[in-house]
Amino acid sequence: MKKIAVLLMSVALLLGASGCGGEKGFDQMSGPEKGDTVATLTIQGMGDIQIRLFPEQAPKAVENFVGLAEEGYYDGLTFHRVIQDFMIQGGDPTGTGAGGESYFGEEFEDEFSGDLFPLAGSLCMANAGADTNGSQFFLTTCADQVTEDQLSQVEAQYQLYGIELNYDTMSDTAKANLEEYGGAYWLYRQHTVFGQVYEGLDVLAQAESVETDANDKPVEDLVIEKIVISEYE
Repeated sequence: MKKIAVLLMSVALLLGASGCGGEKGFDQMSGPEKGDTVATLTIQGMGDIQIRLFPEQAPKAVENFVGLAEEGYYDGLTFHRVIQDFMIQGGDPTGTGAGGESYFGEEFEDEFSGDLFPLAGSLCMANAGADTNGSQFFLTTCADQVTEDQLSQVEAQYQLYGIELNYDTMSDTAKANLEEYGGAYWLYRQHTVFGQVYEGLDVLAQAESVETDANDKPVEDLVIEKIVISEYE
């Protein structure tokens, strides 16, 4: 399965350290409140995806995304990698997965929070390993229900590579969200989570269902028409 392949390719990455396990924590799925920073991502021919951003938990990732979006960097780019029941990835001007540059002109560090988990509809930074964030991002579509046994199995798999992965770093609220909504549990603390879709999941589902080739590239371009940043009213 592609998910297992992704896991095995990822286990050599360095993971972040401590979180806020055992605390109630911020609710990632609560939806935006007045004044919150939100992004409207328009996919050409499909519609809008509304995303709440998390500047308190991932300030640099949000600044990067907002800065690039407001410059029009993402407008007209494609989602170059689409895997159904996993994610759609874009933000690379070359459309290959090998390009792109951050708002800061250099790679920047990961930002991991015990409050945030790659749930279905999460906005995450794509990377080529620890602290290699640039312009690329992905939206998760995986809604796998997760058991304690599965979490333990993934932790054990990482330990085989000498990497400590401890789901106890998750807040109680994050664990409850994972149990209720499901998500890409094997990506925890490998990719910065910095936003959550609160409207337009139907558009995201349509996007993840497009026909792709053997390299997971859409047969027909899946175009980001524009990304608009605003304050939620």
